[in-house]
Amino acid sequence: MSLETGPENISDLSHQVEHKAKMKIRARKRGKINIWTNIGLFGIVGWAVAIPTLLGIALGVYLDKYWEGEHSWTISFLVIGILLGCVNAWYWVSRENENMTKDMEDD
Repeated sequence: MSLETGPENISDLSHQVEHKAKMKIRARKRGKINIWTNIGLFGIVGWAVAIPTLLGIALGVYLDKYWEGEHSWTISFLVIGILLGCVNAWYWVSRENENMTKDMEDD
């Protein structure tokens, strides 16, 4: 196994070291990310889906009780709530991803 020390390999190595050093500096600025932070983020995405779903179910039950039809309003608004919740979660996650990418580019 030979170690090549040509100019392109040294340049590539220096870029890798610089990138890792910047990542460590960013991590120190932000503070430690522990398991509770990750669980909190996971919980936020979960609630972003759960709240519209529960609101859809509540509206569907209300409509089924007072305005009967040949189709179940509860099932219809359950599906609508899930879809809106998934769109909401997708938007939130993509926005956070853009913020993280922007922070990395700024550093």
